[in-house]
Amino acid sequence: MTSLSADAIVCAVRAHGEHGAIVRALIEEAGLVAGYVRGGRSRRLRPILMPGNLVALELRARTEEQLAGATAELLTSRAPLLAEPLPAAAIDWATSLTAATLPENQPYPALYAALSAVLDAIGAASSARQWAGALARYEQLLLAELGFGMNLDECVVTGVSDDLAFVSPKSGGAVSAAAAAGYEARLMRLPPFLRAADANPSLPDVIDGLAITGHFLDRDILDGRNRDLLSVRERLLDRLGRAVA
Repeated sequence: MTSLSADAIVCAVRAHGEHGAIVRALIEEAGLVAGYVRGGRSRRLRPILMPGNLVALELRARTEEQLAGATAELLTSRAPLLAEPLPAAAIDWATSLTAATLPENQPYPALYAALSAVLDAIGAASSARQWAGALARYEQLLLAELGFGMNLDECVVTGVSDDLAFVSPKSGGAVSAAAAAGYEARLMRLPPFLRAADANPSLPDVIDGLAITGHFLDRDILDGRNRDLLSVRERLLDRLGRAVA
């Protein structure tokens, strides 16, 4: 018998059988895990098993290969945020991306901390400008954790570390303004907050940052195949764009 008890962020819930649900959740020390919750679609459990919620999760299985049985107790609810279109879209995207891309049972403590911070920021912020940058940095970190990190420390053309203004869509490396002269239209603008911690990037900068991370997520991880997942991101970007306008 194997068992695990830990705080977990609910990332995805799928109906299974007549009344049950398979839950995928992110745990700091265990990574993405899956378990079957008996009665998971009941009126009592549906508000608990919502993506974005923090729960006390317990998993039990006879063997490591068997899908574990799971129970969950609510610790932090994000349900009130789901009534607001922009926060709801952000939570939907962040949790869906996590569930769709991380391999199961491999620890990603940095991603757990970053996702927790994104969800906390969405709950505490009065406007998207205060949390959207954290979401872009979460995507940037996820790319790096899965082996597709961008080199934003120096120019891929000249090796200099000053005046980095663009990102190459091919290499994922930064390009200085001088090296980019004449080729700006082929490059993506690099907002400063992707290189240095900036608690308050502007929304236009965030949208530029999300364009960069979205390009590499689509190319290197999603491979253009998961259109349903990408449509979740497109709805989020559309709402962010309207917030800027």
